[in-house]
Amino acid sequence: MRWQGESTRKKTGGRLKLARGKKKHELGREVTEPHIGEVRRKKVRVRGGGIKMRVLRGGIANVTDPKTGETKAAKIETAEANPANQHYVRRNILTKGAIIRTELGKVRITSRPGQDGMVNAILVE
Repeated sequence: MRWQGESTRKKTGGRLKLARGKKKHELGREVTEPHIGEVRRKKVRVRGGGIKMRVLRGGIANVTDPKTGETKAAKIETAEANPANQHYVRRNILTKGAIIRTELGKVRITSRPGQDGMVNAILVE
């Protein structure tokens, strides 16, 4: 598990002595980096008892054409660009804002695949 509480170090590098220990609500998880491939999802229980679906691998995107308003499922071919991290492109990692190539053309991902459980996108060209 990952801890998302206050750092034990000051900006100068000196050590801080925290007045209390780690708390349950400060726990986090490792980042999910969804790749292009045969669809694979994972169910995760979150704080409060809710459930998140995480995409581990995504092969299909729900593509919306902004001109007509129609939505179609399209096969994902490859990642073209990613403003979050340029190295995600060659690793074919799907994140919100990434430009991917599908059967219907270039699209921009509008959902958060690592948290929403699906890949939703909007047609760019």
